[in-house]
Amino acid sequence: MAYAANDNIQIALIGSGGMGQGDIKDALLNPGVKIVAAADIYDGRRKRMEEAYPGIFTTRDYREVLARKDVDAVVIATPDHWHATISIDALNAGKDVYCEKPMIQKIDEGKRVIEAHQKSGRIFQVGSQYASALSFQKIRELLEQGAIGELNMVEAWLDRNTAMGAWQYSIPPDASPSNVDWDRFLGNASKRPFEPIRLFRWRNYTDYGTAVAGDLYVHLLTGLHTATRSLGPKRIYSTGGLRYWKDGRDTPDTQLGIIEYPKTETHPEFTFSMKVNFKSSKAQEDFGFKFIGSAGTITTDVRTVTVARQPREKEPGVSIDTFSKSGREQYMAEYRKKYPAEKVTAVNMGSNGEARYVSEIDAHRQHMANFIEAVRTRKAHFEDSTFGFRAAGPALLCNTSYYEKRICTWDPQTMTAG
Repeated sequence: MAYAANDNIQIALIGSGGMGQGDIKDALLNPGVKIVAAADIYDGRRKRMEEAYPGIFTTRDYREVLARKDVDAVVIATPDHWHATISIDALNAGKDVYCEKPMIQKIDEGKRVIEAHQKSGRIFQVGSQYASALSFQKIRELLEQGAIGELNMVEAWLDRNTAMGAWQYSIPPDASPSNVDWDRFLGNASKRPFEPIRLFRWRNYTDYGTAVAGDLYVHLLTGLHTATRSLGPKRIYSTGGLRYWKDGRDTPDTQLGIIEYPKTETHPEFTFSMKVNFKSSKAQEDFGFKFIGSAGTITTDVRTVTVARQPREKEPGVSIDTFSKSGREQYMAEYRKKYPAEKVTAVNMGSNGEARYVSEIDAHRQHMANFIEAVRTRKAHFEDSTFGFRAAGPALLCNTSYYEKRICTWDPQTMTAG
């Protein structure tokens, strides 16, 4: 159904941790949105939702939320190992879905989510906000205009230097088997006795999370694919290690990914590098992109986009001075044919040789606003299940490469790992 402008869209939250509660706050900034239910396996978070939104229904069992007729859409913000299962269940229950990234924990879940989405006819949007960041839309425009010539490499990084940034989340002092549904949290993961650290710091463990690649590389891949209209890479390699946060986790805290993108109708062949360091020694979180072309660069910190022009040199270099006059003339004639003047779009450059574009729009809020608009109008945002898999698949293969110490392959058309 389509919703009239004055109709309430009634949403529910499944997974009421920090990310989920933040998503709900962003959703409620949109007119005509009401939260009616929330699910979490820890009673303390259910109580927090009841305090924040008096009168809502809460439960440990997400299936009770999906069974409610007053729920139009759900926000899924559980640990990663539950994303695919709950997404499929929600779509089958006729709910619109906003699923936090990564859409899946394992490669073989991707096509199952896509199939459920396509069969359901519902709205499905992955929660990686770079897809709604105006900066990447501007970069796409600049690339397609030829502002930096032909793209050949992209560098991206997301460095942190805090305990929270390294997933050292606070553990409630009252957490116990009596107020946590431990078996429901484990789901299909390996059975083990109650350990609060594995629940409240679940990103540190591959049983429940997707490591650096699934948490952060997927954002970088989303931004890249938004800017280049790429379907994905073909070869993937990742390396790194556990350098500082040796707290029992089985995931790296420092990781580098090198990915090769083939030439397509939307972009030339290029190399993409991704870097994450959880002990960067920087004063604050540092993240950004650098798009490198044959005639300049585009950099962004997600809010600001800067174009710097550096055209190719017009002369071959001083080495030809050792040639005879006739030799120099012959060489230059051939050089001009081989390297004609490069066609670069006109960009209004400042006195410092740069052009800068600034967006004041918060990407998180805009991404949720796009979801609410899609629910209301039935016109889906492009970050659907297929886009989500094309970002998550290569990210998860970075994990495979890291743990198995090998180069992985990916078919971006068929979304199949080699």
